[in-house]
Amino acid sequence: MTQTLDTHAITTAPDARGRRHNRIRGMRPGFWTYAGLGVVLIASVFPLYFSFLIGSGDSTTLRDPNKSWIPGGNFFENAAAVVSDPSVNFWKALWNSIWSSTLIAISVVTFSTLAGWAFAKLRFRGSSILLAFVVATMAVPQQLGVVPLYILFSEIGWTGKVGAIIIPCLVTAFGVFWMTQYLRQAVPDELIEAARVDGASMLRTFWTVGVTAARPAAAMLFLFTFVQAWNNFFWPFIVLDRQNPTLPVALSLLQSNHFVDYSIVLAGVVLATVPLLLLFAVAGKQLVSGIMAGAVKG
Repeated sequence: MTQTLDTHAITTAPDARGRRHNRIRGMRPGFWTYAGLGVVLIASVFPLYFSFLIGSGDSTTLRDPNKSWIPGGNFFENAAAVVSDPSVNFWKALWNSIWSSTLIAISVVTFSTLAGWAFAKLRFRGSSILLAFVVATMAVPQQLGVVPLYILFSEIGWTGKVGAIIIPCLVTAFGVFWMTQYLRQAVPDELIEAARVDGASMLRTFWTVGVTAARPAAAMLFLFTFVQAWNNFFWPFIVLDRQNPTLPVALSLLQSNHFVDYSIVLAGVVLATVPLLLLFAVAGKQLVSGIMAGAVKG
């Protein structure tokens, strides 16, 4: 029986040095692929560029019908106005956002990995029902828990303290579901059985097998959780005060007057975005390599 190859089959073609190598037809991105990626890139970058454009102008830039799309030269002046504004308390808000977002992300990754390992690889009665209940809590709006949470933290004297925004976010239903699904596919049961036969305890098996396999998913969960905690405004705005805010809450104070200078406000928005851009720039390559490694291993 003979087999024929279609146009997407692997063919052999000489390279520039005359050597022959394999080439897969149909795998090279075409014009429309690059065009679609270009549209997505422009749509993603445009809000940040527009914020920088207005933030580098003056108070009349946004209302000017003939405004230029080239950034002005007032960004550093407007940024200095944000940092030096006593009502904003910028540096304290920045520190509160950094350490609270980091602590929340570490906690979510830790507890979600432990719970995900239990749901994915441990056999105990009612695990499916309990996992379904955890996932079902994702359908409950955050606004429903605001009143009882505020009453609780008010009674223990935590209103106005950053701990009030950390404690409710130590673990998330999405994180548990994410890690459960990943570990269920990434870790074969035979590998766990082999570790147990070698005498490893369940805790050691989790540390040597589960944690190692969960690193790509844990890295992505850390990034998503950090960004979500960094941008969270609703609950911190309710429970914190002006003396101890996070960065989104502090920046909202820039537009609390009767006249809003949007060049100052958007300069503050750009400043609040810079730490996230640095995080993606530093960790982006490692995250992508971790995802690819996890995809190959899975």
